[in-house]
Amino acid sequence: MFDIQHYASFVAAILIFQLIPGPGTVAILNATARHGVPSGLGAVLGTLAGDALYMIAAVAGLAAVLQAHPLALTVLQWLGAAYLVRAGWKLWHSSAAPAAHTADTGPRLWSAFKEALAVALTNPKVILFFVAFFPLFMGPGTSALTVGVMMLHVTLISLVYQVALVLVGNALALRLRAWPWARRVGTRLAAVALIAFGVKLATQRA
Repeated sequence: MFDIQHYASFVAAILIFQLIPGPGTVAILNATARHGVPSGLGAVLGTLAGDALYMIAAVAGLAAVLQAHPLALTVLQWLGAAYLVRAGWKLWHSSAAPAAHTADTGPRLWSAFKEALAVALTNPKVILFFVAFFPLFMGPGTSALTVGVMMLHVTLISLVYQVALVLVGNALALRLRAWPWARRVGTRLAAVALIAFGVKLATQRA
């Protein structure tokens, strides 16, 4: 379908990758738990934008540049790891204070978008992943249009899954609102998860 080889496997692979928790999942759930659905959707848009930038970079050949210059990849990887650890550290120390609520959701949505975009861009190896992933489902002479359709599939499937994640996360947050300790525990777990992802990224071989 759409000139994509093994179409069902292609869609299934995208779903499986979405189900694997990562820093983006933490960013989306944390934004939702702290400020509700609008902030969670802002984080979703930030995550999708980061993935889209990496897909475009992969198609544009940036992956080849990074493979030819492993030091550059290592530096980017360490910068991303440092950002994740810093974000987790800040979240840990903000856990005791209640989240600020304002009447205007615009600033919260924009803030969540920027934070999620930064988190999504922490791992430059995602470019290499897309370079390895797309050819698995491309036939001989695959056109640029087919590659674009594949990228659109990744974005749309990710959007549906992540919006569902926001809705489920918000429902759970509303149920736990009566127990402040649950909020504190959840925030600290999110902080630890971000730090752990940062450490893992830093210890990966470029």
